[in-house]
Amino acid sequence: MTDDARPLAVFDLDGTLSDSAHRQHFLEGPGRDWPAFFAAAVDDPPLAEGISLAVRSTEECEVVYLTGRPERCRRDTLDWISRHGLPEGPLHMRRNDDRRPARRTKLEVLKRLGRTRDVRMLVDDDELVCDDAEAAGFTVVRARWSDSSQALKDAQERQGRT
Repeated sequence: MTDDARPLAVFDLDGTLSDSAHRQHFLEGPGRDWPAFFAAAVDDPPLAEGISLAVRSTEECEVVYLTGRPERCRRDTLDWISRHGLPEGPLHMRRNDDRRPARRTKLEVLKRLGRTRDVRMLVDDDELVCDDAEAAGFTVVRARWSDSSQALKDAQERQGRT
């Protein structure tokens, strides 16, 4: 690890910084509408607790964003981050064709980041992501300030979509 680099504070988006409750209905039932689910992310309200923690984290850390959203959502996601006054930072997204569970894709990125930088903390609402990150030795802040539907939890774990 480099001595001159600030530690990283890694933040999830959906359910951590943004409230995706208004679009979770797109994932209910057998005909899940993934394009509509991701298109509606531009209208996510910010989650005050997550936003505040991200802003405070800049005092000691570089903020990095790690989301299960697919790469095709990059422009909308960067616009959302900027519009809500979040710190600038690298955005790590899932490949458009990657359907692995979020706990696998996110842990892979965390380990890659940890090879060259100190990862001070991961902030995420997905309990399985948090469990796996802790088991791998990362410090985790569990974002329990919003409610995720069972449909979203299923999407994160079984469908590898977010």
